[in-house]
Amino acid sequence: MTRAPILEARQIVKELGEGNAKIQALKGVSLTLHPGEFTLLMGPSGSGKTTLLSILGCILSPTSGSVIVAGENASGRSAEQLADLRRRHLGFIFQAYNLFPTLDALDNVKLALDVRGFSAEEAAKRAEESLRAVGLGHRLHSHPGTLSGGEKQRVAIARAISSSPAIVLADEPTSALDTENGHAIMELLQKLAKDDQRTILAVTHDPRTIPYADRVIEIEDGLIKEEANGAEAPVEAVGETRPAGGSGKTGRKRKQYANA
Repeated sequence: MTRAPILEARQIVKELGEGNAKIQALKGVSLTLHPGEFTLLMGPSGSGKTTLLSILGCILSPTSGSVIVAGENASGRSAEQLADLRRRHLGFIFQAYNLFPTLDALDNVKLALDVRGFSAEEAAKRAEESLRAVGLGHRLHSHPGTLSGGEKQRVAIARAISSSPAIVLADEPTSALDTENGHAIMELLQKLAKDDQRTILAVTHDPRTIPYADRVIEIEDGLIKEEANGAEAPVEAVGETRPAGGSGKTGRKRKQYANA
């Protein structure tokens, strides 16, 4: 049985600027994300991928079209209502980690739960569980200044999943990492996406991430150009063999992201 989508975009148009400077960043984009999937959204600079991610995350509102988040239509909602939608259903992973340097790993994650209304006891429990889930049980009381880039990103991932959101959105999660840490983070995201109550979407321009994905969606000039299973990317495009346990199906090869 096909599972109902957790996140849907329906004919999203987004105009930026005013007057003669107005442009269409998105030109009628539609996509659906299902539970248990790890999806990559790829494209060159200026393709609209970051704008689309912001709209899917209810940070920006589309000029037209609609976004359905966990069965709730985000259209026409006030800024406060959109914030509530984000708190209840969405987790975010940022390229720059966005950790508070004066707080240890545990308190960085707890803070995100505090603002969502969790009790102090529940926040502490969930924060520790999330950090252990990403392999940082031994770093609970370490401050960001003592953590490697890969460990900082793991704290950011723990923060994103600590409230058990149905949707996790990641913005260039490997761009600040070296190859070894980048692969480790992608393996972690791939594993976390297997939860049948969660979907993960990552915006990236890094072709090395392709083998970890269940789906790869290519956007260019504000339009979806191509969609494929992660396994359909040729090995030469990423320089890696597909990780063991990958769930993509084989099929026609998708074009290499030479300009991503």
